[in-house]
Amino acid sequence: MTEVDHGPLEGTPILDDLALLDDPQAWSVEATDELAAGRKTSYRSDRVRTPDGELINREYLKHPGAVGVIALDDHDRVVLVRQYRHPVRHRLVEPPAGLLDNGDEDYLIGAQRELAEEVGLAARDWRVLVDLFTSPGISSESLRVYLARGLTAAPLPDGFVPHAEEAHMDVVRAGLDDLVQAVLEGRLHNPTLVAGILAAWAARTRDGFDALRPADAPWPAREASRH
Repeated sequence: MTEVDHGPLEGTPILDDLALLDDPQAWSVEATDELAAGRKTSYRSDRVRTPDGELINREYLKHPGAVGVIALDDHDRVVLVRQYRHPVRHRLVEPPAGLLDNGDEDYLIGAQRELAEEVGLAARDWRVLVDLFTSPGISSESLRVYLARGLTAAPLPDGFVPHAEEAHMDVVRAGLDDLVQAVLEGRLHNPTLVAGILAAWAARTRDGFDALRPADAPWPAREASRH
């Protein structure tokens, strides 16, 4: 905190660059009840003690986390799928993405698998675009979105057979600038797409894609939230 402003926000701290950091904390959990268990996720209720001693109940979805891929071709077009999402009753335009539900699978390997499974591609160059908690008030889901460039054809991974919603997806492409416009106009809603597209556009506009974090960059916020 380096300075304060004047006017209606006078006295409000202004954070400098080094202070812009989410702070890992873990308030004491007095009890946990599993309200429901699904195939990949569970719904829990924690009895949490606040720093001033108050006991509060917090219900949330326990989620394994996910990765997504903004796959960019040589003409700044993004490779996407259109997939039905039953909870929101929409067929959404989305980047390739999937759960990190294979134990301690490397994040990049998970992203490479999803790129091959959903759009039949591999990539020579991988960078980290953005890390986020998708809905931290109600879910523990952490999401890492990669940028993939230098695209080549790839076979489907062994044993992968599209089923359910995946069997009804189609593969499309769209220009990065057009996607930014669609996001800002409220026409596209998938959080992996929104975060990834805006991050890709910002990266290209600022210092270029080569300035992004390497593909093996640590993900400390995910590790802190898991433990």
